[in-house]
Parts: sequence; structure tokens; C-alpha cells
Amino acid sequence: MSDYADAYGRTQAEEQSARIRFRRALSLMLMTLVAPGSAQVVAGHRRIGLLALRVWGAVWGVVVIAVLLGLLDRGIIIWLLTSSGILWLLRFGLIILALAWVALFADAWRLGSPLRLERRQRLALSGVSGVLCFVTAGALFVASNLMAVQQDFITTVFGSSAVSGTDAGRYNVLLLGADSGKGRDGLRPDSLTIASIDSETGDTVLVGLPRNLANVPFPESFPMHDEFPDGFDCEGCYLNSVNTWADGHPEIFGGKGHEGIAATEAAIEEITGLEISYHVLVNMKGFASLVDAVGGVKVRVRERTAIGGIGSPITGWIRKGRQVLDGKQALWYARSRVQNSDYSRMARQKCLMNAMLQQLDPNTVLLKATGIAESSKRMLSTDIPAGELDTFVDLALKARGAKISTVSLVPPQVDTGDPDFGKIRKMVSKAVKRSEDGAGESGGGSATKAGSSGRPAVTKTGGDPAAERAARANQAEDLADAC
Repeated sequence: MSDYADAYGRTQAEEQSARIRFRRALSLMLMTLVAPGSAQVVAGHRRIGLLALRVWGAVWGVVVIAVLLGLLDRGIIIWLLTSSGILWLLRFGLIILALAWVALFADAWRLGSPLRLERRQRLALSGVSGVLCFVTAGALFVASNLMAVQQDFITTVFGSSAVSGTDAGRYNVLLLGADSGKGRDGLRPDSLTIASIDSETGDTVLVGLPRNLANVPFPESFPMHDEFPDGFDCEGCYLNSVNTWADGHPEIFGGKGHEGIAATEAAIEEITGLEISYHVLVNMKGFASLVDAVGGVKVRVRERTAIGGIGSPITGWIRKGRQVLDGKQALWYARSRVQNSDYSRMARQKCLMNAMLQQLDPNTVLLKATGIAESSKRMLSTDIPAGELDTFVDLALKARGAKISTVSLVPPQVDTGDPDFGKIRKMVSKAVKRSEDGAGESGGGSATKAGSSGRPAVTKTGGDPAAERAARANQAEDLADAC
């Protein structure tokens, strides 16, 4: 019985042969997706195919080894992703891999003999080839761009080469929040906090220092001690003015640069008894762009907070209750002191830092890496060297699940106009020791005691509810209870 002819005049055997050629062509494309080079081996181009397969096998071998090492010690993965040299190799390696993969897809399309296929089959094959090229190469180019962004961020922000050790097993990082703007004399740090981090566990004590702390001392070996032997006691001179004064008198420091930061660190070391390992300066305007880059920050607003009002009219309010703040709102939540005090602001800043730490999960960082890196470059200035990044990233991951306690040098424990620095050093030392011992009391000194509920009792502040809320957050041992 003879084969029948279809609508195109082809016999059944020819129709079957066309379907086989089309399936073969699709199979070659899918083989290139799963194991680049296998299509060439099957089609007889063994030299190219075997080379591609060896490279593909080596890539997967490196991935498997990295995963296994990461399971044993995540510090290795962190090091790989924070090393500028490794990032450069990964960046260009991914570009080469993407281009080679596209070339193999194009060759697999050619090996599928598209000119022998029907028109609709050629279009389908070309569509499949285009989609596979776009998905695979696109993913690799995106990954390469992430490596470039990460490398640029690291080299821009972490340019220092000086490595500091721990102080009694702790990294003491000075966090400075500063504003530069109209009517400002230089860049004044209005938010001063030490993050004292246990190098093994990640347990952290936040030591908040008031910007209006008076008569701050300097070590005898520091140049400003000769200028102010009885403390920083000039007219209008407070802790946040040390940076401006030192930057304005570089000659007494020998013109080494960064005089303001060095002077602020020296004063804070003398105040607290903690040796500062590194500093991180946050420009508050850049902070707003970081919050926007991660899609906002969730906080529990304890009291209605003004937007504006510092040298300008109040333009709005942040409502009380659980809120998702955008960059502008988060900036004003951190800096507003209209209708409340500097101490209330200090409490809000610590709550905001805690919220950002808890909410910046790896998925958010990965998906919004470009925006985070760009805003962070505008926001951050630090002397943490790139070589120490793996250490601090690991500590940050530990801190997400570790205890964050706090001690604030605020009234009534500390008279900011006439502070007892011996008492301050004892308060800080006690807070650090309790954190290391895992004790259940606040680092706020004897003025804070655990109540029957297990939460810190708040020192009475004359019946002012806003002040008492500020005192609760400032004195609280566990920020999760206070924020």
C-alpha cells in the first residue's frame, strides 16, 4: 500500500522524517542547556564538545567544593564574596562563560540543520534558541554585574589597609551619624554610638553617648589634652563639637588628616574605657536613600514624631503605631527632636538600627544589591579595611540571632552638663560584663532593675510619658522589648 500525501504534497515517510529532524534539533538545544558541549559531541564535533564539557565539569566542581567548604565554614564563602581580587575573577569569568554558552547554542542551532526544517519548525527552533540564550546569558550577565557592583563598593568604601585587633575579645566600632547642610559648621556627628561586639558570639552592646556631653576628657598622650587639660571646656564645646574643633586646628596634629574623627575616637575612649577598633561614619542624607533602596523599614513608633521643625516649619508627622517608614520618614524619625529631647532621639536611633539589622535579610540584599551599594557609597565612610570585611560580615550574621543589649549615658544616671566619667566607665564595663555573662539585667546601671515581668523597670521622669518612653528604650537591656 503506497504512502498517502499530506496537504503539502509530502508522503507519510517524509512527514515522519521532518518530525524526527525537528525533535533532533530541539534535543541538541536542550542538551546544550543541560550540559554545554554535549550536542557537539553527539553531532561528531568531539574536540569542541569535549573541551566545553570539561570546562562545564570544572565549573560545577568548583561550585560543589565551595558549597561543601561553606557548610563547614561559612567564613570561606564570605571571604570569596568580599575579596576584591576574587570578585574581579568571578566578574570576567561569568562574562566569558556567558559568551561561550551563547556560541554553543548558536552552533547547536546550526547542527540542527534549520534549513531542512519546515518554516514553522524553523521559527519554533529559533524562538527556543533565542529564549535559552537570553535566559542563560542574561542570568550570567546579571551575576557579573552584581560582582562588579560589589567590587566597586568594596574598593570605594573600604580603602583602608590598617588592621586593628580586638579589645579583650571584642570589636568596638564607633558609629557616627552626621549631617552636613545649611547653617552647619562642618560635618557634625549628632549620633554617637559604640557597637561593642563579641568576636566569638556576635553578642552586641550598644553604648549611646549624648551629643551634648560636656567637659569630655582626652588621653594625656593626645594633642588636644595640652589644649584642654581639664576637659573640653570651651564655650559651647560638647562631644559632638570635638570633630569640628579638631578639623579646624590641623596644625596641632601635624597635618595627618582625619583629625576630627581621631579626636572624637580619643575622647570616647577616655570617656568609656573602651578601645575603639574602627569607626563608621553615616551621612544621614545617604541613610534615607539606603532605606528607600531596601523598600522601607518596619518600626514600632512609640510617639508621634515630627517631620521638619529643625530650623524649618513642621511639614508632617509620623504616626504612632507600627509603620513602614520610607527614607525621608526614617531620616526624620532618627533625627527629629521637636517636642521631645535628644534622649528620645537616641532611643529612636537605636531602635532604627536594630530594625535595619533584623530586616536586611540575604534575599533583600541580593535582589536590591545595586541600589544598596550605590546608596551605601554615598552614605558610608569607614576605616574598616577590605581585608576585614569577611570578619564583620560573619559578625553581622551572628548578631542577627544574638542578643543586642544597650547602655545609654543619659539622665538621670549621667548629668551631661557635669558628668562623672569614673561612673560612666563603670556603667559601660558592667554592661559589657553582663552581656558576656548572659545576665538578665540591663546595662543601664543600678538605676534600672528587672521588674516582675522580666522587663527593665524605668526610672521615673517627673510623670512625663514621652520622657519615660525614651528612658525605657535608653535603659532597656533587650531592644526587642523596647522598640
